Amino acid sequence: MQEYKVKGLSCANCAREMEEAIQQLEKGENAKLFFNSSKLLVDPSINMEKVENILASDGAAIEYDENVPQTKGKKSTFSLDEGTMWKVILTISTLLFFTAILFESGWNDFTVVSVYLIATAISGYKTFMKGLRNLLSFKFNIDTLMTIALVGAFSIGEWKEGTLVAILFGVNEYLEGLGMEKARRSMDELLKIAPKQATVIENGKPFVTTVSSLTAGQTVLVRSGEQIPSDGIIKEGASSVNEAAITGESLPVEKGVGDSVYGGSINNEGLLKIEITKAYEDSSLAKILHLVEEAQETKTPTELFINRFAKYYTPLIMIISALVMILPPILFQGDWGTWFYQGLAVLIIGCPCSLILASPIAIISGITRNARHGILVKGGVYLEQLGKIDAIAFDKTGTLTKGKPYVEQFVSYDDRFLFVAGSLEKSSTHPIAKAIVEKVEELGIQTFSPDELTTLSGQGIKGVLNGKEYWVGNEKSLLDVTISKSVQADIDDLKRKGYTIVIVADRSEIFGIFGIADQVREESTDVIHQLHHVGVKQTIMLTGDHNKTAEKVAKQVGVTDYYGNLMPDEKLERIQQLKKQMRVAMVGDGINDAPALAAADLGIAMGKGTDSAIETADIVLMQDHLGKLPDAIRLSKRVNKTIAFNITLALSLKLLALLLAIPGWLTLWIAILSDMGATIIVTLISLLILVEKKK
Repeated sequence: MQEYKVKGLSCANCAREMEEAIQQLEKGENAKLFFNSSKLLVDPSINMEKVENILASDGAAIEYDENVPQTKGKKSTFSLDEGTMWKVILTISTLLFFTAILFESGWNDFTVVSVYLIATAISGYKTFMKGLRNLLSFKFNIDTLMTIALVGAFSIGEWKEGTLVAILFGVNEYLEGLGMEKARRSMDELLKIAPKQATVIENGKPFVTTVSSLTAGQTVLVRSGEQIPSDGIIKEGASSVNEAAITGESLPVEKGVGDSVYGGSINNEGLLKIEITKAYEDSSLAKILHLVEEAQETKTPTELFINRFAKYYTPLIMIISALVMILPPILFQGDWGTWFYQGLAVLIIGCPCSLILASPIAIISGITRNARHGILVKGGVYLEQLGKIDAIAFDKTGTLTKGKPYVEQFVSYDDRFLFVAGSLEKSSTHPIAKAIVEKVEELGIQTFSPDELTTLSGQGIKGVLNGKEYWVGNEKSLLDVTISKSVQADIDDLKRKGYTIVIVADRSEIFGIFGIADQVREESTDVIHQLHHVGVKQTIMLTGDHNKTAEKVAKQVGVTDYYGNLMPDEKLERIQQLKKQMRVAMVGDGINDAPALAAADLGIAMGKGTDSAIETADIVLMQDHLGKLPDAIRLSKRVNKTIAFNITLALSLKLLALLLAIPGWLTLWIAILSDMGATIIVTLISLLILVEKKK
């Protein structure tokens, strides 16, 4: 599919109708016109002249730029010239309108009417011509309604009110375009973080090239203050790196040789030589930006309902308008002229723009604000769903805990305990061995390399120090050692507390016992508390660890329930059972928990840019911790409330205006003001989602 940027899209309903018209063309059945991001996707072989004619019928046009390729995240097309043109048109027509009112008594009727018509033509010409074409082809939308209303008003001599309707409708269209463009620009600002150039080192010489031409294996030079062009590994240099583009975290991360870095992050100081591991299009940042841009166009159930409703809404308004014109004069001897006027006002109320605008600006604002904080929401449907979640299930390791073992408690029976443990474990790469070595070094114990070292599969290790043999491992490694009652009591006590046991011994006696735990993340307890505070009814921990460990962590972080000894398929079963009772989100690492993430109503992955997390879940926490999950839920609830309020307001104002028609109090200017007022309020409230309080 060929992608184009489109300028002049200010009406969601009109965009939908143009999309349907393009789909009627040959090779156009799969065409998509995205109102939110002003994009058009069409088959490359489609007749573009016909496509452009359809767009031109509503004042839109494809923006061709010979110097800039049609790529994702390109600058917004709502130019200052277009905005200035609208301001000039509306200013001139408004001045003419008030001039006609001011001199109405002093001028002859022909002059006054001429001034009103000129003001109407300046502000309403485009609407009138589109409506006339629609009327001839029996296509009924807002432009058709406005054209009928204008012709009807002028036909009964309501020159002043007809002109005011044309001007106010022009103001309404301008505000719609302005509000939607503000939301688009906020998204575009986010997409601008993509790096543009890179300094590649080849044959010892640096040269500048485009980021899109980078390939894996190339070495790039990144100076202080420059963006890292793509994912890679540091080969030379050390620096602090700002990864806010990926994680939303403003605090820099210290990086050195061998550390991985992400494209789009910024080198704060020093000089780095980085080996590129991924072409930019495959990098974490590129995938994030692509998914964020696509997220604008996923329709929520609310939006889909509004779109379906809009198809029947306008014809229904036309029927009601006809009944208002006809029934009172026929049944109640009402004045034909009065009720014809009331019917025209009902037509104007039929504008569905404020109703259709109720959702997209709020959705884009919510997705954009979350993305700023490193929370990647893959679509409006997931943003809406996040605010409706009743329960959240968490994997333990790497989610509520750091996934990194550490020594939480130890019992020593011999002075050689820490020395032997540190000396034997220092050569091992096992995570538990690293935890023991860290504790020994922390206590300042000097260690030596063993004379011999043997790994005992599933048990631990044995080694020789100064000619004597020692063991470090679990209970299975102590086949020849008699365990006293007091030592067994200590072992049982540590197990009861949920620790993994590591014992240090020689052939005849036990020197000491380590109690190893998976360290709970600092933020986990506070996050669980906040989740309950924002309305999540249940928090559940699912883990493959044994029940004692699960119980210990569950009590520490404050989840409402927990399940241990679970295999991946058993986690899946638990999620399916929970779904029968409530709406459930699953939070995991995006790899081991993939089945449960997919089965949940909402899958949330701990990511920090990993491909698997980005591809698996509906929402990715790029910070790789849970800290901002409660804020994301709060924001989602706010977006949902905003949309509900917008829809209620739009329908209420229209209903109120319709009720005014019953006693004959409805006027053309009240009708257009009711819709314009709804549009202004809907737009402003939706844009307020982007505003963040300074902390």
